[in-house]
Amino acid sequence: MSGPPGSVGVEVKVRTGSSREGIGGEHDGAIVVRVAARPVEGQANKAVRKLIAKKAGVPASKVEILRGEKTNRKLVAVEGMSRQALRTALLG
Repeated sequence: MSGPPGSVGVEVKVRTGSSREGIGGEHDGAIVVRVAARPVEGQANKAVRKLIAKKAGVPASKVEILRGEKTNRKLVAVEGMSRQALRTALLG
């Protein structure tokens, strides 16, 4: 995926096993994403993509995890969205 020129994605901190899914707040400069799924067989990553897509108003196929597939701190991007537009969609 190649985003807009100069886009580097948005840092997110994933909290798995949450009783309430959602996006909001920041922790150490990363947007907090809470998902019910556990990090087993990519289920948490799939849930993160789905949740970010919903907030950004795009299909999940447009959301890419650029870094952090196996950690709770990830760099995500949405095809066709600037970093600032994505931050606004997630936090706004």
